[in-house]
Amino acid sequence: MSDARETDRAATGASGLAAGLTGAAHLAKPLLSFGFILAIWVGVTAAGLVPDQIFPSPLSVWQATMEMATNGTLATDLAVSLRRAATGFAIGTTLGIALGLLTGRVALVRTLLNPFLTLLRPIPAIALVPVAIVWFGIGEGSKYFVISYTVFLTVWFNTHHGMEYIPDIYLRASRSLGASRMREFVQVVIPAAAPHIFAGIRLGVALAFLSLVAAELSGASSGLGYRLQEARQYIRTDRMFTLLIILGALGAVVDLVVHWLGKKLVHWQQG
Repeated sequence: MSDARETDRAATGASGLAAGLTGAAHLAKPLLSFGFILAIWVGVTAAGLVPDQIFPSPLSVWQATMEMATNGTLATDLAVSLRRAATGFAIGTTLGIALGLLTGRVALVRTLLNPFLTLLRPIPAIALVPVAIVWFGIGEGSKYFVISYTVFLTVWFNTHHGMEYIPDIYLRASRSLGASRMREFVQVVIPAAAPHIFAGIRLGVALAFLSLVAAELSGASSGLGYRLQEARQYIRTDRMFTLLIILGALGAVVDLVVHWLGKKLVHWQQG
């Protein structure tokens, strides 16, 4: 018995070590990539190939970051932008999933709305900014509208696609077992479409940050997008780089969280 326990402990230790090495390898890849890009960045700026005012050095960007963090503008703008992105994302995702469920399974709704929604999809968020300002003014409503519009169309399309292309064998199997329409919808249709829905949500996260900048470029007095516009006016490329890096990091972190949630919640189908 003691030998069996020792073998189990050794196997558990080996599996834990293997998992740790795999995690370290996954972490090393992005660190290697960032280190490579940083080395090129430092080399180009140190060689003086481009004026610092046009292409700032990493040190200049770091100093600009500290300057914005010290005077409080960075924290304030970050909080405002996160609130706008989260609100627009929540509205767009809720409407996108709800309408996607309908257009995917109800023929009448699909016939009435699909052509119109397909027409809206190519319209970029920034093109709606003037309309949003006319409709909602320069307050928060116009920004929520632009962000939720972009997220809504992406989430709707992926939800609709997932609902529309559920394998018929799933439906035939549930009906042969006597499942009601409601039970079939809840226990078969939605789980089968869930991977597509989460893919749409993941894309919606990235688009929420993209449309956030478009929404804040006009009619805003705070936020990361507004601060980008202000930095452009004063030719502060060091601040521009700071804000762009922050936007990229935020999007990457939220994307990882959504991806992790998707793997936990939709564990029956990965890929």
